[in-house]
Amino acid sequence: MIAFVSGGARSGKSGVAETLVGDWQAARGGERHYLATARAGDDEMVARIARHRRERGEGWVTLEPPLAFAEALAALPPGGTVLLDCLTLWASRVMFEAGLAEDEGRAMLAGGLDEARRRGLALVVVSNDLNEDLPPRDPLVWRYLAFLQALHRDLAAEADRVIEVVAGRAIDWKGEER
Repeated sequence: MIAFVSGGARSGKSGVAETLVGDWQAARGGERHYLATARAGDDEMVARIARHRRERGEGWVTLEPPLAFAEALAALPPGGTVLLDCLTLWASRVMFEAGLAEDEGRAMLAGGLDEARRRGLALVVVSNDLNEDLPPRDPLVWRYLAFLQALHRDLAAEADRVIEVVAGRAIDWKGEER
């Protein structure tokens, strides 16, 4: 099973995703894994990462995967439940740190989704919806948003469940609410 949880910044999407992971893990058994894509590069990120860890609580195995997160999934025991938080930061690393082309990043995402299905992992992917504002004037920002939205379309097409979070409320766009 694959779920895609999106929403605006600080909309409550991580909490919705963590609840979904807990529900799936309770039903399926196995371990809960957290694939962290954020890096603690400044004081704000250090504080946000610490807050997320506190809110998640105990019982998570946290990994900081490489860009090719399919490799991290391949190393996990089959049948577990995984939260990848978040695709937005992963996409920025793909584009700005690794300098990969859009098709390479999309192929990496597809490989991760394939690996999750192959190993029988339940995967919940969180991402920010950054496309709700006026189009940016900066060509690099425009290119990043186009890349992120392509990833979102790919993920939504492959996901069994697509959830948008608005003001802490989950809206199901694909799949059934459980």
